[in-house]
Amino acid sequence: MAEEENVVIEPVAEEEEPTNYKPPPEKTLQEMIEADENDESLRKYKETLLGSSAAGAIVVDPGNSKRVLVRKLVLLAEGQPEKELDLTGNLEVLKDAAFTIKEGISYKIRIDFHVQREIVTGMKYIQRTFRKGLLVDKMTHMVGSYAPKEDLQSYTTPIEDSPSGLIARGHYTVKSLFTDDDGNEHLKWEWSFNIKKDWN
Repeated sequence: MAEEENVVIEPVAEEEEPTNYKPPPEKTLQEMIEADENDESLRKYKETLLGSSAAGAIVVDPGNSKRVLVRKLVLLAEGQPEKELDLTGNLEVLKDAAFTIKEGISYKIRIDFHVQREIVTGMKYIQRTFRKGLLVDKMTHMVGSYAPKEDLQSYTTPIEDSPSGLIARGHYTVKSLFTDDDGNEHLKWEWSFNIKKDWN
């Protein structure tokens, strides 16, 4: 019988990488619409970009003052049904409802959200993965800038590969953060998954 390949998962340093990037000053949607209003081609471009939000503020949930309403996180793996985390309810229960992920598979994560009231620039999805209390992986994805829309919008991460081998199997906890260039925390939540030899 062939020996299984064991992948050792090393702890990851948690320090933020320094960057010289400084976000531009924040502007309201109305300020953006009114800027250069005498330039016909630029006005048409803004209408194309903003869609119906160019006519006025879009409010999806009047009772929620946040600009980004994160709805769900979806695990996408080829040949498997989508596994969803509902991010609209009690986030505390997510830590105990672990996904099962087969070792060595390729997968993507999709995050569905609404943007309301104002344009949000430089959104980021940050994910830290822990095993037995040690940080073993950290990833930051630049989600981009989005105008308010009544429709659900989404971001899908590039393909990732889950680790494989006996040492990689086990329980992992994840701390996720949806933020932006201005340091707004749109949603922060914890969830978990188990890496197993098979899906079952």
